[in-house]
Amino acid sequence: MVPYCGPPPHRQKEPVPLNFEHLIQINAPDNPTLPTLTRDQLWEGLVLRAEQPQLFVIGLDHCEIRERTETTLERELHFGQATIRDRVTFTTNHQVRYDVHAANGEIGGSLTMTIEERADAELFLRFEYRTTLPDTADTEDARQTQGIVKEAYRTSDIDTVRLIREYAQGRRDPDPLH
Repeated sequence: MVPYCGPPPHRQKEPVPLNFEHLIQINAPDNPTLPTLTRDQLWEGLVLRAEQPQLFVIGLDHCEIRERTETTLERELHFGQATIRDRVTFTTNHQVRYDVHAANGEIGGSLTMTIEERADAELFLRFEYRTTLPDTADTEDARQTQGIVKEAYRTSDIDTVRLIREYAQGRRDPDPLH
C-alpha cells in the first residue's frame, strides 16, 4: 500500500450560525400619534400571527396546524412547492418561540418574540433570530447577503407590529402584506 502523498484534504470551515436580534418600541409616551397597545392586545396579536401566519408572512400559501396543545403548535407551512415544518411554543403573555425543523438541506433555526415592559407601560417587542444560515462574513458578498437578510427580518417584524396595531384597533381587514 502506497501512502497518500497529495495535498492535505480540504477542510471546510464550520459554519457559524447567523444570529440577529432587535427591539421594536410598541408604546412611546413621548409620541402621542402612536396608538397605545396593552400587553394583552400585543399578546393576542402574537397568537394571531402563530395561528394565522398567512396574514403576516409574504408568500405563504397556507398553514396546517398538525397538533395543538395548551402551549404549543406543530405547523406545516406551504410556500408553493416548498413545505416547512415548525413548532411554536407559547409562554403566555410573555413570549412566542418558533423553531423551524431543518430538513432536506433547508435552513433551520428559531425566532423568539418576547414582550418587554418598562416603566409607564412602555412596551417593547424583542425579536431574536438564531439560524443555521452560515455567518461567513469573509467576503463582501457574504456581508451584503447578511445585511439583506437582517434588513428583511427587521422589515417583516415592523410589518408584524403594524398589523397587530391594526387588528387591535378593531380593523379586521388590515392592509395585507401580500
